[in-house]
Amino acid sequence: MSATTNTTSADGVAGPGGPGGRPPVTVLGLGQMGAAIAGALLAAGHPVTVWNRTPGKAAPLVEQGAVLAGSVAEAVAASPLVLSVVLDYPALYGILDPEPDALKGRALVNLTTGTPEQAGEAAEWAARHGVDYLDGAIMTTPPGVGTREVMFLYSGDRAVFDAHHAALDVLGEPLHLGTEPGLAALYDVNLLGLMWATMAGWLHGTAVVGAEGTRAVDFTEVAIRWLGTVNNFIRRYAAQVDEGVYPGDDATVDVQIAVVEHQLHAAEARGVDNRLPELLKTLMLEANAKGHGQDSFGSVVEVLRKGARR
Repeated sequence: MSATTNTTSADGVAGPGGPGGRPPVTVLGLGQMGAAIAGALLAAGHPVTVWNRTPGKAAPLVEQGAVLAGSVAEAVAASPLVLSVVLDYPALYGILDPEPDALKGRALVNLTTGTPEQAGEAAEWAARHGVDYLDGAIMTTPPGVGTREVMFLYSGDRAVFDAHHAALDVLGEPLHLGTEPGLAALYDVNLLGLMWATMAGWLHGTAVVGAEGTRAVDFTEVAIRWLGTVNNFIRRYAAQVDEGVYPGDDATVDVQIAVVEHQLHAAEARGVDNRLPELLKTLMLEANAKGHGQDSFGSVVEVLRKGARR
């Protein structure tokens, strides 16, 4: 099959061709995530053109109705919306730089993982080549693509986001964070940090209670309920962080220091590594030393900020 089977307008941009007029979408890169994205778009009725450096990876998608393009230029020409799901920014430029005019007048949504600075540079590259650009972050693993429980984060030109919202909505809930291109990447790495810290705390607790014969699945049921309460704490402290005022009217840093000592004792007595709670204790002690002993746990942000911009 050839990507030229899609209809194109006078300006060369592919037009609607799917059920219900769903517009064509091109996906560049067919690793696990790229393949999941292309599959979700196909399932939703979008005509999908795909390209991959190793064409054989496209076979399952072609069986589902995707069109395999013979080149990047052919793939890009097939659709008004191009999703890049390649490994990194060097890989992105590696496939697009040889065809500098291929994307002109089209929208490129870059779902490559990278830094906010790289996202800004990519937006500048796109502007120089007459390309509408959005940077994106995928907040799920491939099995979650196409479900309403997951988020895809975007930043950059709001008009581009609005114009292609229906297609982006197929992948997961699309959230536009702002016009600064690097915002999606900035949120991405820090939301992952939140995930790792949460999961590490859960694993530490699982190890401690597991030493007493408690199954991880049993501890986890209680832990998940507790996270609902933690959500309330976070919302309360968020307002305090923005204001720079941390009333200790729920629990002070000094109280938390006393409690973490009990956690450390319980873990040590059961032979569990204590590096994570020791780190948290260190941060609390530094907050105390800065005069925040009678403030809420939110005041620990003042230790973390150091010389950061506010």
